[in-house]
Amino acid sequence: MSGRQHRETEIARRIRAKGLASGRSCAQIAEEIHETCSPQFGTTKIKGHRLAHGIALADVIEQVRALFERDQKPAPGIGETLLSAYESGLKRPGPEYLHYLCTVYRVEPISLGYDGPCICGHGHRMPGLRTGSADEDRADLPARPRDLWLVPANGDPQGRETAAEEDENVLRRTLLTLLDTASAGPIGELAPEILGAVEGIRRRMDETLVMATVSPAMLDQWEEATLSFGRQYTSTPPLRLLCDVLLELSAVRAAMSRRQPTDLAERLCRMAAQLSGLSGMIMINIGDHRLARAFFRTGRTAADETGDRALRAWITARESLVPLYYGDAREALNLAKKSRDLAGATPCAAQAMAPVVEARALALLAGNNGKKEVVDQAKRALAKARSAFSHMKAHEQEDVAFGYTERQLYFYQGDVLTKLGQTIEADVVLEQALEKYSDHILDQTLIRLDRAQCRLIEGDIDEALEVAIDAARLLKPEYRTDFILRPAVEFARSVEASGGKDYPALQEFYELMGIGGKKA
Repeated sequence: MSGRQHRETEIARRIRAKGLASGRSCAQIAEEIHETCSPQFGTTKIKGHRLAHGIALADVIEQVRALFERDQKPAPGIGETLLSAYESGLKRPGPEYLHYLCTVYRVEPISLGYDGPCICGHGHRMPGLRTGSADEDRADLPARPRDLWLVPANGDPQGRETAAEEDENVLRRTLLTLLDTASAGPIGELAPEILGAVEGIRRRMDETLVMATVSPAMLDQWEEATLSFGRQYTSTPPLRLLCDVLLELSAVRAAMSRRQPTDLAERLCRMAAQLSGLSGMIMINIGDHRLARAFFRTGRTAADETGDRALRAWITARESLVPLYYGDAREALNLAKKSRDLAGATPCAAQAMAPVVEARALALLAGNNGKKEVVDQAKRALAKARSAFSHMKAHEQEDVAFGYTERQLYFYQGDVLTKLGQTIEADVVLEQALEKYSDHILDQTLIRLDRAQCRLIEGDIDEALEVAIDAARLLKPEYRTDFILRPAVEFARSVEASGGKDYPALQEFYELMGIGGKKA
């Protein structure tokens, strides 16, 4: 231990001894240690709590590990180096570790120096413990139920912020449940409480945008988090990612509710647009097209504030997928054209994505036996997409959420060719696409279903079902949302229409996908 650390520990030890002698709580002692030692030693609040308890880093680690074991979770990766980084302020604990550190010290995140309630949504103080602060003591009381829709949109600001906090708590509890569940079952329909919280956060973002000082460093962290969520889009179960994204969106909204300098306000609007757009994409994967459209509208409002043509075009291109997946190919075609017009001559992701959506919409309108002119039109759109992709910036070609990747281009090109009945070309392209996908289980499943559809078009029912069953076996329950079940049901009905209704393999496919009750 250095001389500086030794002096810090000695001062903290004296404060602790006097505090315990006078009957003060550890939380009160920790606050005094922070106030006394912070000016001289930079002692953080979280370190103050460890010093108030008179324990070493190793003791905290063992307590966290014991809590993980109690909750039947795998041993955590937290160690003394990581905890030391938290205490020095170099790193911030993630939601799960923060929950367990709050449990060890029996305090809320704010006492450890972190904003917002814990992910678990309830207090950590010992029952009956009084801190001397009426506001803090009230946090021990159970939350009162409320009606999500009775909070006035333009009324009491305190009421709006209370409603916002309660919505965030709903998502935090959902996230903790997902973290606690070793093998989640199918998502099915979301509970009304979760849907209400999702809609509440989106609606308050809308209110903030129409109403319209955070530090540049905090903005940098939010932007980094936004890009990180985009990278997780392909590998994280939809509901889990939605909770993380919406909690970040709520934080951005809170910052936007205060007047900001023009340059910071524009960065906040950009993040609001990206997070809203990403939320819309996740809602598509979950299977709620109404909330997906609502989030894209919110994203458009935010993007319009930036004046960035590429961002506005990206939001519109992403929105076009809602009608594409939910049965209105003509609207998808119109939105794709609007996205292309917004992009103009600006090299961006939308320039590649919009023509692909056009081609997919044309293929849906044409069907397997489309006229030659429609087939040619769709193929010309794909050629435009490939050309635009070659002019995109390198980092956009690697960004699956906010950019457009080569594997996406292969996948959707194969999907178009499948829908047009061009099975030989489609199979080659889909095979290339599948080789490039290693982490996106939803797209892998859709690719395999397209390949199964190719076999079906060619008249090989047995092989079509074999490919589809392989896809179903690889799909974990938490990914069986309405988004993925729709094409699965469509494929199964195509099998029945092709004379395979009595095939045992078809029943196996139904059972694996959990759609036995949806048989035609």
